[in-house]
Amino acid sequence: MSKTYDVIIVGSGPNGIAAGITLQKAGLSTLIIEGRDTVGGGMRTADLIEPGYRHDICSAIHPMALASPFFTALDLRTHGLEFIFTKYQAAHPFDDGSSAFLSRSISETAEGLGLDRKVYRDLIDPIVSEWDYIASATMGPFEFPKRPLLLAKFGLQALKPAATMVNKFKETHTRGLWAGMSAHAIQPFTNIASSAIGLILSAVGHKYGWPIPKGGSQAIADALVSLYTSLGGELKLNYFVENIDELAPYNTVMFDLTPKQILKIAGHRLSTAYKKKLESYRYGMGVFKMDFIIDGEIPFLDERCGDAATVHLGNTYEEIAAAESLTSKGGYPEKPFVMLAQQSKFDNSRAPAGKNTVWAYCHVPNGSIRDVSVAVENQIERFAPGFKERITAKSTMNTAQLEAYNPNYIGGDINGGIIDIRQLFTRPTVQLRPYRTSNQQIYICSSSTPPGGGVHGMCGYHAAKTVLKDRFNILL
Repeated sequence: MSKTYDVIIVGSGPNGIAAGITLQKAGLSTLIIEGRDTVGGGMRTADLIEPGYRHDICSAIHPMALASPFFTALDLRTHGLEFIFTKYQAAHPFDDGSSAFLSRSISETAEGLGLDRKVYRDLIDPIVSEWDYIASATMGPFEFPKRPLLLAKFGLQALKPAATMVNKFKETHTRGLWAGMSAHAIQPFTNIASSAIGLILSAVGHKYGWPIPKGGSQAIADALVSLYTSLGGELKLNYFVENIDELAPYNTVMFDLTPKQILKIAGHRLSTAYKKKLESYRYGMGVFKMDFIIDGEIPFLDERCGDAATVHLGNTYEEIAAAESLTSKGGYPEKPFVMLAQQSKFDNSRAPAGKNTVWAYCHVPNGSIRDVSVAVENQIERFAPGFKERITAKSTMNTAQLEAYNPNYIGGDINGGIIDIRQLFTRPTVQLRPYRTSNQQIYICSSSTPPGGGVHGMCGYHAAKTVLKDRFNILL
């Protein structure tokens, strides 16, 4: 690697590739370096258990894929990306056999929420209507808003703890549905700003849906890298960077990595004060991942749950809130909240006829190596009696195994650091352009920068814009 590059990007997650695409479009020469033999970071799909059964290893359903201003500006369909949509975006079953549903139609969703139908519409409708502006104003570093009153209205709701927001609702179904949405924030519901994720996921579900990439999450990564290389970008696989000094000559380097890894690779190039800030960066709860091969379909008590690719398993708001709180304190609930996806039911490229793959995880304390597979299986069985009898094969990944597979998942944290009020816009450090480091040649473009975790590419896009302005005097 004797060639000199304008920018070298270490890591090929959605943000690393997004940065590469943005820089290539601006006329720069870039190289993306990936330690694995495939690109994608959290967007990988593989035959984890048996040949012919395609499992999403990390991310599975992609609510933000079509809601991302960066992704929607790209023509990824011409690079092979195809999305599949289901009748319901998410299902939330209860012990009595009934369920709440997030439908693409806000009216249909609201009608299923009884006394809360108007409250739900009043809360979510404005976000759906103004999503384009809200997305541009919130999915990046903090900037003074062009429409401050509108953003303030959204912010007043988003900054509330999910535990406060739930008091708007009277119906058990609404409260449970809200808990499932809010649990995607992977933090206690009492935390300030824990409502933000629940509001956004609900709104984008109505506006865009929660799509499944045909063939697996790898299809998103493959489409992005196809576009990147078509623009002249270069890619090097199977190379784990241990030290920044081993890189080819460059003007700038960007890390699609979290602070812990950056300190190891490039700490000697950073100031003492900045290193201390990175060392104080906080990671959130981890996840325990399970994959199954089953005969037939999941036998939900409420058959309508089979019409949703995503199913939230946790029963009532109170039960889910208690489980998330206990886990955040280092405990292990007997009945954890389980995120479940059944992609192969809607995508026959994932499994042979008559068989299905099932994707599931629950939250666990960061760094946990405890096997909680029995609790996960019991929770699925609770809402789908007979599920266990249909299992023909399965695999598990604890937080250590997840981190070994994807080093960005520190302690099993899939969000690149907890996204609470202290690390919402000020991640990984407090500055107007958090993509910068103390070294003018080094930038961060991972989910440890605003707007945080998720397959949307916005961290990489904003980091690239900063690099273009700072290092090449190019404004986008």
